[in-house]
Amino acid sequence: MAEHLDALLRKWPYDPQTLSVRRIRGGDGREVLQMRVDLGILQLETTGRPDGTRPGGCSTYYDYLLTRAMKQADSFLLDEEQCREVDREFVQFYHRRICWLRLQDYPRAAADAQHTLALMAFCREHSDDEQWVLSHEQYRPFVLLHRVQAEALYELEDGDGVDAAVAAIDQGLVEMQEFFDEYNASDRFDEDEIVVRLREFRESLQEQFDDGFKLRKELDAAIANEEYERAAELRDEIARLRGGAH
Repeated sequence: MAEHLDALLRKWPYDPQTLSVRRIRGGDGREVLQMRVDLGILQLETTGRPDGTRPGGCSTYYDYLLTRAMKQADSFLLDEEQCREVDREFVQFYHRRICWLRLQDYPRAAADAQHTLALMAFCREHSDDEQWVLSHEQYRPFVLLHRVQAEALYELEDGDGVDAAVAAIDQGLVEMQEFFDEYNASDRFDEDEIVVRLREFRESLQEQFDDGFKLRKELDAAIANEEYERAAELRDEIARLRGGAH
């Protein structure tokens, strides 16, 4: 029986211009994810740890570490081998997270991002290797961006709408601010690329879906241009919208 992947790779050529992801059924009928990469195909489980293993009988390595830490309380510190396993889990969840985002499965993308954020927090608490911790903490804003995008897009498409989506973005910005404050980088917050992207994302949602937001922008422009009659009309329209909201 042939064990090579030639046929699979020919049927699904690699495209460097896009992230190629698909859902398929495994041999036992379970759903799995596949990602086409330049050197082959990655296959990921959709639940638990992406490689399908159960470290110490737990669904993820993070869950396993939590049980160890609970037993040892404040004395628990990650050793070198555990740090290597943590690194593996970070990479696996990154791959699955971007798969979920590509497939627009936003709840699962948000859940995998939150798993990574929780694992980062655990490492910060239970490692005395500052450089190793920082090697992961530097990516916290990027993971937060993925989580916030997923939460906001879910709210927009299947949840409670634009207000809930904007609230998710605002909460993400609060967490970003806390991160910058913690590392004494508050002066760089407003110019940070990810902060700018989140704010632009929030504004674009409001402009597209929030009639009141559009009218307020028009009102500001009318006042700036001294178009007072138009400004009065816009104020009346905004007041009517507010009355209808009650």
